[in-house]
Amino acid sequence: MTATLLARTLQEFLSASRSAVVLEDGQVLFDLETAQYSLSSEKDRCLLHLWSQERNTVRHVLDAESKDGTLTLTVRRFGQTRPIKMEICSDRDRRPPTAQKAARNHYARLLERALRRQMPGWVLDKTRLSTSMDLERSFSPVYARGLLRTGRSAFAVMGVNQQETQASIDAALTFGLLWLDACREREAGRSVIEGLRLYVPPKTSATLQIRLAHLNHAAAKFQLFEFDERDESSTQIDLADHGNIQTRLVRLPDAAQVRSRFAATVNKIMALAPQAEIAVISATELAFRLYGLELARVRLANAPATFQVEEEIIFGPPGYETRLNDETAPAFAEFIRIAVEARSPHGDRRDSLWRMYPERWLESLVFKNVSAVDSSLDQSYVYSQVPAFSASDRAMIDVLTCTRDARLAVLELKADEDMHLPLQGLDYWARVHWHHSRGEFQQHGYFSGLQLSPRPPLLMLVAPSLRVHPATDTVLRYFSPAIEWSLTGVDERWREGIRMIYRKSSAARRMSV
Repeated sequence: MTATLLARTLQEFLSASRSAVVLEDGQVLFDLETAQYSLSSEKDRCLLHLWSQERNTVRHVLDAESKDGTLTLTVRRFGQTRPIKMEICSDRDRRPPTAQKAARNHYARLLERALRRQMPGWVLDKTRLSTSMDLERSFSPVYARGLLRTGRSAFAVMGVNQQETQASIDAALTFGLLWLDACREREAGRSVIEGLRLYVPPKTSATLQIRLAHLNHAAAKFQLFEFDERDESSTQIDLADHGNIQTRLVRLPDAAQVRSRFAATVNKIMALAPQAEIAVISATELAFRLYGLELARVRLANAPATFQVEEEIIFGPPGYETRLNDETAPAFAEFIRIAVEARSPHGDRRDSLWRMYPERWLESLVFKNVSAVDSSLDQSYVYSQVPAFSASDRAMIDVLTCTRDARLAVLELKADEDMHLPLQGLDYWARVHWHHSRGEFQQHGYFSGLQLSPRPPLLMLVAPSLRVHPATDTVLRYFSPAIEWSLTGVDERWREGIRMIYRKSSAARRMSV
């Protein structure tokens, strides 16, 4: 990689990983929640500067590779010739691998003991829970898994310990369904695998409770427990008690009014980038994007000296945002020129500006031509990045639209392989279903003038055809029959235009059974 390309690769990763940790020789050097960084490429060298209250470090970056949420850098310390490895991990689990393994093995033994005490008459297959990795079946060492038996009946069991991240806990159901399916395949004709028992730490089960409630309980028995490692006690979570979803819909701003407020700025930026998309963020803020890459943002802000409200324009790549003024105007024009050249369907694939935010790029194309995903969808009512808040997160629904007969449709998009696509889509479907059942979309300005169908929303999953994870079909088999879903595989050259390659659906699956 060239120094410029290395700097862009680093900036792309760091801008999306503001809470990452930086490790060198297995030790945590910096926590990016509190540390700062800067990048420069000079004399054909990419330099990464990191500093905090504890230390100040500069590394000459020679190479970079991103995989599974970790950016592995080949770097050189100044004054030394031998390259070393530096890792920037978006997962905040700072424990070294040996400590992670020890904690997971200890948890497995605790859960084994609790299961024997709480379920007399049931025995664990091979007497142990496993935390070994199985790449072929996508089983992670994060989770302890096993099979409980009594006679010819059995339950698949999976647990996750309290030291793991919330993201790992929420992901447990995907792995649990894969484990359940593997057990049923292995035990076919010998045992009846009744269902799945899932164990998670106390006060972490809210997302899993909603997901499990929308599975097919005729296909398997699903049981969710919060397991306290301190006293080895378990509390079963009532899956039927999920009606009060903690979510709040944000009102849709008046797009025409906001664009009129910033008309002069809109004309100025669109003259430089006619292909840009205009996204209304709020009543006082607009964003200009090119295939999902934000070029600039204009908002009303208080002037530092007078405290009067004035327009403020921010531009630049993530992490290098700059306020537009007379002095920075040439840099703004140059940034727009570089972005327009790089952010093209036929641009240089090695350029990080081309590779940046692929899902937003895909989303922008679907937004413009939603009927390419399904001909029944109505292009007149399409909303992207619809915000719905809960007590713990800010969910952004990729695309919300409706069919020509006014039935809501939730589109969840992935540009790369992701085994959690079905359940992430299910999260958004549940929120949309909740708000729709209370008539809140039209109350908040969406689908104005349209009488929405009272039927539950459709769930449409969209991904490049060769990047649909093999686990997707297995997970979808366990969805509730009440959820009408489809999986659309689009052409791998989707940047040149959305073209459907195949479609699978719950309706077609029911007809084939």
